[in-house]
Amino acid sequence: MTEPKTMDMMCGGWTETRDADKETQWICDQVKSLVEGKTNKIYQEYRAIKYRSQVVAGFNYLFKVCVGGPSYIHVQVYQALPCHGGHLWLSGVQEDKTHDEPLEPISN
Repeated sequence: MTEPKTMDMMCGGWTETRDADKETQWICDQVKSLVEGKTNKIYQEYRAIKYRSQVVAGFNYLFKVCVGGPSYIHVQVYQALPCHGGHLWLSGVQEDKTHDEPLEPISN
């Protein structure tokens, strides 16, 4: 399990949108089956493009994920603090997003 990305995070506030990397892709990959279950779809392509993060009593992540061609979804994940096991939970999914649509927190 990777350590949470904490650089430039303000407690309670969301970071600016950043380019996804190997670590953020790893987090997305861990919840892919849950995303597929929630959307009732199987994704051949599932590639994190952008993300935002938030420090809370753990870490919230919001990802823009390319799921093929011009199709995108937004995925929100909560990661517990390492002292609490660092477990990941899927906390929201929004379908039918575009490449240019901003990443905004999901309130399900």
